[in-house]
Amino acid sequence: DVPQATVQAINQTKANGGRVIAIGTTSVRALESAALYNNGQLKAWSGETEIFIYPSYEWKVIDALFTNFHLPESTLLMLVCALAGKERVMAAYNEAVAHQYRFFSYGDAMFVENN
Repeated sequence: DVPQATVQAINQTKANGGRVIAIGTTSVRALESAALYNNGQLKAWSGETEIFIYPSYEWKVIDALFTNFHLPESTLLMLVCALAGKERVMAAYNEAVAHQYRFFSYGDAMFVENN
């Protein structure tokens, strides 16, 4: 669900030149769906989504994301690559492996920005 209060806060943030930073891929999918299913305009929305975010996706709401290190070859990793670019994400993953970061749901997190 994306309530009207959230839509208003996001629209005000964008109007003031601010950025929308999502916490987790679920919130990304909800917010982007709320815009996608409303002709690109962010509006209050409730429902299921079949949105598939992959490289070349045109972002409508999100500017950055806090997320964990997702499993290789997962659709969530594709979402992160769509936001930050595959090369940047793979460099972050190489760094994570080199420093023994933990992956998946209870692992370490990263901050990625739209490239």
